[in-house]
Amino acid sequence: MPVTVAVGTHWGDEGKAKVVDFLTEKNDIVVRFQGGANAGHTVIAGGETWIFHQIPAGILHPGKVCVVGNGVVLDPLAFLEELDHVRGRGVEVEGRLWISDRAHLVMPYHKQLEGIQEAARGTGAIGTTRRGIGPTYYDKVSREHGLRAGDLLDPTGFRTRLRKIVADKNEVFTRVYGAEPVNADAVAEEYLGYAEQMRPFIADTAAILHKAQNAGKGILCEGAQGTLLDIDHGTYPFVTSSNTSAGGACTGTGIGPTAISEVIGIVKAYTSRVGNGPFPTEFECEMGNRMRDLWNEYGATTRRPRRCGWLDGVILEYSARINGLTGLAVTALDRLDVLSELRICREYVLDGKRLHTVPARTEDFDRVKAVYDTLPGWQTETTSARCFEELPENARRYIRRIEEIAGVPVRYVGIGPERDQMIVLRPQTV
Repeated sequence: MPVTVAVGTHWGDEGKAKVVDFLTEKNDIVVRFQGGANAGHTVIAGGETWIFHQIPAGILHPGKVCVVGNGVVLDPLAFLEELDHVRGRGVEVEGRLWISDRAHLVMPYHKQLEGIQEAARGTGAIGTTRRGIGPTYYDKVSREHGLRAGDLLDPTGFRTRLRKIVADKNEVFTRVYGAEPVNADAVAEEYLGYAEQMRPFIADTAAILHKAQNAGKGILCEGAQGTLLDIDHGTYPFVTSSNTSAGGACTGTGIGPTAISEVIGIVKAYTSRVGNGPFPTEFECEMGNRMRDLWNEYGATTRRPRRCGWLDGVILEYSARINGLTGLAVTALDRLDVLSELRICREYVLDGKRLHTVPARTEDFDRVKAVYDTLPGWQTETTSARCFEELPENARRYIRRIEEIAGVPVRYVGIGPERDQMIVLRPQTV
């Protein structure tokens, strides 16, 4: 059975976890392919709320296998805390949860360094979560200071490499920032303690996935964040440190691109983003604050307030191209029930010229003016609808306009947080 990839189309927080949870029913394996514990994926099932940070959201489905891929940067302490929480709520994980031995480790000095650097940026801060994600990816690509999950299985080798890395890090901490040095032996003891608990889960996950492919199993690749936070294609430098777009599913799992047949883009019925950077369709201050509180737009991991605005169709069309989307899942449509009038940005204007793509330079993107289509709202509840025809006429028109702008068919529409509040227009085809 071919592979499906689920990605966010904007800056994250589009409701990916709900869609992944829904699509897990039709698949056998869910694999997270990038990001770290800075992501918060919320699933509401049976009236209970679950927030996942590193464990794939598919873990709630009995019998489904979940994989933390090699593209993820893994925080061992956060992983074990999440594991204890999931187990404590009755979820069995043995034999169905795996960590790639090639996944890089987030270490204490990564968090310390990120906090120091972000504070030093002052008003130019990127808006990181200070969970060490960026510095871990930096060490990964530097090839000199990276530690991987598989290294935890060799205590002697781990200690030796860690001492060398910490010696280099302490030069930076003490000489550049005037900060306290890191104790390598204390870190080694702490992390080798985690190693004993993690040992049963660490494996060559690419081999596991290839075996599953050969057996005809359905694989769902779950991304974190969204396309506009992609290190290459996002609103650089206000991005994350990994490839959040669909191409990252290949490099972050070991699955070849020819195996992928479906790429589902998750788009919220309006747009939000966390942190700094351009946001052409952002609501004005008063409306933004009111809608944020009404929609509870606060980060699942950090509780940081999200900036809210009208749906940005230019970004959606851009994401459709970048990811090669085959379908869309529109989420949180019900949150628009209260509005009498809706807007969708169909193009930008920059220096008097019409623009239908995302500018590469942040300075240009910050200056674009959004041009809107205005559509009538429906001002009636949509949460009880169970098929497309049961939605109000104006809600159906809104969905069709999203399809026209993206050039991609809408396959699913979310009209509430629960599992049964998902309308299927066109089901998974494989």
